[in-house]
Amino acid sequence: MSREKRSNGVRSYADPVEWPESVERVAAFLRAEGAEARIEEFGAETATAADAARAAGCDPGDIVKSLICLCDDRLVIALVPGDRRGDTVKIARAAGAADARVARPNEVRELTGFEPGAVAPFPLRRVRRALIERTLLARPELWVGAGSPRHMAVLPTPELVRLAKAAPADLITTD
Repeated sequence: MSREKRSNGVRSYADPVEWPESVERVAAFLRAEGAEARIEEFGAETATAADAARAAGCDPGDIVKSLICLCDDRLVIALVPGDRRGDTVKIARAAGAADARVARPNEVRELTGFEPGAVAPFPLRRVRRALIERTLLARPELWVGAGSPRHMAVLPTPELVRLAKAAPADLITTD
């Protein structure tokens, strides 16, 4: 098993390793899809966008928040920049729904199998639609949740769009 330990406390794995079950689901999906992505384990939790950006050493706008939303009772994931807030009115409009709300923490667990703050944008069998904030498309690579508060995946933006089957839309507040 190849393992690299960086001085900043990040471990990156080149060969398959034993991950927590939720992270292994993400890793298995990425392998099955032949994805150009890397999962990293961090020494500190990455449940908030600010924590994730600090751990990854990137700009908070390179972090993707995976918002699980109920749009007219249909499950939608809205991928928004870590330094911005999702707008449920815009998310509803982009999903073709009259109403949208962000799922409660217990609903996130039940609907995705991931803990809040660790939601990966894939594999999500119950999600009916994936949306990505169009401003994220200008960034060359993005960091997403990978199934646990200590794991994230980094991948090229077009690869995230492909894997999540995400449609670009205006999803963030203007403030």
